Amino acid sequence: MIKKGYDLTGKAIPEKQIQDSIRVALSPYCYVYRANVGVFRQGDRFINTGLPKGFPDLFGFRKKDGKMFFIEVKNIKGRLSREQKLFGQEMQKQKVLYGVARSIEDAYKILEIE
Repeated sequence: MIKKGYDLTGKAIPEKQIQDSIRVALSPYCYVYRANVGVFRQGDRFINTGLPKGFPDLFGFRKKDGKMFFIEVKNIKGRLSREQKLFGQEMQKQKVLYGVARSIEDAYKILEIE
């Protein structure tokens, strides 16, 4: 029996794979963008993406009404960092859609897509 969130070998599905699946599944309903947060090295320089720590993996807006959303993607074993929790708490005070998705179904619930 295959457990939800795991592949056929019993390994947790990688977060990047879940992100990509969600982006494709949401594309008929939303404009979806992927955010990279933090610092990365390019040659001999370090570049900061400019986004705050805790900024969700996916963001965008629904095509039908322009409602903004933010989705933090985690795999079955993933846990929110302190900064991600704080960002989520702030977003829940606003008039945007926000949630943590571990699957396409979770993302549909967050965005109220049937």
